[in-house]
Amino acid sequence: MKDRIALMLAAFWWGSLTTIGFLVVPMLFARLGNPSVAGNFAAQLFEAQSWIAIGCGLILLIHFRAKADDRMSGPAMTAIFFILGALLLALLQQYAVAPRILARENLKLWHAVGSGMYLVQWVCVGVLLWRMGARKPD
Repeated sequence: MKDRIALMLAAFWWGSLTTIGFLVVPMLFARLGNPSVAGNFAAQLFEAQSWIAIGCGLILLIHFRAKADDRMSGPAMTAIFFILGALLLALLQQYAVAPRILARENLKLWHAVGSGMYLVQWVCVGVLLWRMGARKPD
């Protein structure tokens, strides 16, 4: 039962990253017509996404740490690696990159850095989800 809940949590995390980053935010910029207004809405959505990442990531860390043995080897360690990577990227985006984008400080550079970090976070959570779905529940 706990494995299924963890799988659903990883799916929620990956699905929210996919929906916000690849559907909703591009649609905001395409439909609103004013990049400044769209950017403000996008910033609020990405902040909410960061909180989703923090919540899902922490719960998944607790889940996989409980499953890991004392040596911290094998699938649990790999999962923890992907979770920590995605969490670190989410935190860096929210607290290091986003303030620079909102301040319009070298916007092209920081937007590219933030987009790249978002993509890598999406890949980390996607790999985690793929691996969790491939193994048999305990």
